[in-house]
Amino acid sequence: MVKTRFAPSPTGYLHIGGARTALFSWLYARRHGGPFVLRIEDTDLERSTPEAVNAILEGMNWLGLDYDEGPFYQTQRFDRYRQVLQHLVREGKAYYCYCTREELDALREEQRGRKEKPRYDGRHRDYKGPPRQGVEPVVRFKNPADGEVVVRDLIRGDIVFQNAELDDLIIARADGTPTYNFCVVVDDMDMGITHVIRGDDHLNNTPRQINILQALGAPVPQYGHVPMILGPDGQKLSKRHGAASVMECRDLGYLPEAVLNYLVRLGWSHGDQEIFSLNEMVELFDLVGCNKAASAINPSKLIWLNKHYLKTLDPAQVARHLSWHIGELGIDPSRGPPLAEVVKAFAERSDTLRDLAVAAKFLYQDFDAYEPKAAEKNLTAVAEAPLRQLREALAALTDWRAEPIHDAVKQIAEKTGLALGKVAQPLRVAVSGSAVSPPIDSTLELLGSAKTLARIDRALAYIRQASSAKERTSD
Repeated sequence: MVKTRFAPSPTGYLHIGGARTALFSWLYARRHGGPFVLRIEDTDLERSTPEAVNAILEGMNWLGLDYDEGPFYQTQRFDRYRQVLQHLVREGKAYYCYCTREELDALREEQRGRKEKPRYDGRHRDYKGPPRQGVEPVVRFKNPADGEVVVRDLIRGDIVFQNAELDDLIIARADGTPTYNFCVVVDDMDMGITHVIRGDDHLNNTPRQINILQALGAPVPQYGHVPMILGPDGQKLSKRHGAASVMECRDLGYLPEAVLNYLVRLGWSHGDQEIFSLNEMVELFDLVGCNKAASAINPSKLIWLNKHYLKTLDPAQVARHLSWHIGELGIDPSRGPPLAEVVKAFAERSDTLRDLAVAAKFLYQDFDAYEPKAAEKNLTAVAEAPLRQLREALAALTDWRAEPIHDAVKQIAEKTGLALGKVAQPLRVAVSGSAVSPPIDSTLELLGSAKTLARIDRALAYIRQASSAKERTSD
């Protein structure tokens, strides 16, 4: 049975690279019908925070990456780590090292002076004497002195490490707290993890972890190390490249479906296919399709995918995400049209949910002022008479739907001898405050009769006031 895990350190938000690792691990488990585990590696007590844990959980939930086991917290497993440490020491596979910091610093300086790679020289590896007074020892793993470790990487192929290049790793600090590489090994062993999918920045840890697993007589998982993600400029990904975290993607108005599709294509491909539903990802994903080289983000690709999902997902599904953005604008969505209907009308002309929410704001709240250029061009003395006739025609409608509204606007255009746009555009500015909106009939249907008529009255008052001001100026 396949069993994967995602094991972030809670020292910040769930960043894009971590989210991709979580997605790949989740997809691999789902494709093979096995469980997916969430493990919080919070042994860095100085940097780990409850807020960061919540940010990770929130990001996973927003993406829809549900876990079958966990979340497990390493800080709640210290007794278990201590038990395994003691076992390794008893077996002679780990030992107490009494070197002081000053001794280790001097050793490194000597090695650098001889142009050697600085590393621990194993001086307490076979120490049989009494504990050194005044020195709290660390525990080191007794790494094999010769031979090699072969990492059979599912993405990169076989990678060989010489044991002679690996020094004896500290697995417990002087205060007794276990170190990262040791905790990971015990957790993967206890949780029965069969496949470890993680960033290639962990590759150098892998031979050390394999040696500890073998010393414990535990099965060695299969590993797949995913290349890092770069910015569009080929540099290490950072905030200057745009959204660096999952929740920033949400805040900017991207749909989780678009972000998942975007992430799966950062370093994985299936032919020339660009758009994948979640079911297709589960069906098709395999580590064989992962690239060995680093992937660069492409912000325009994320926008393109987001536009696709805005237009093609069930409007009710999009509306659930739009609701959050509407709320962020201080709008009560119950004071206007159903959000699913707003999605149908505005999705075609929106890049993001945030764009859509801002564009649709006039449906729920009165705007403070008209866009100056739109008003100057459309709310003129020439537009006053057609607007009055439109108000009268619209007030007489008993069926407030797009089709009758369209007919009413068309009839006024014919009656006044004006092009349809010359009638519809002043009406659009009157009701929305700007020169851009969905088709005018759909816009008015969403806005509702009462708000439409009130805003036409406001526009007519604006025209009269502007005309009076112009006459006073000319006098």
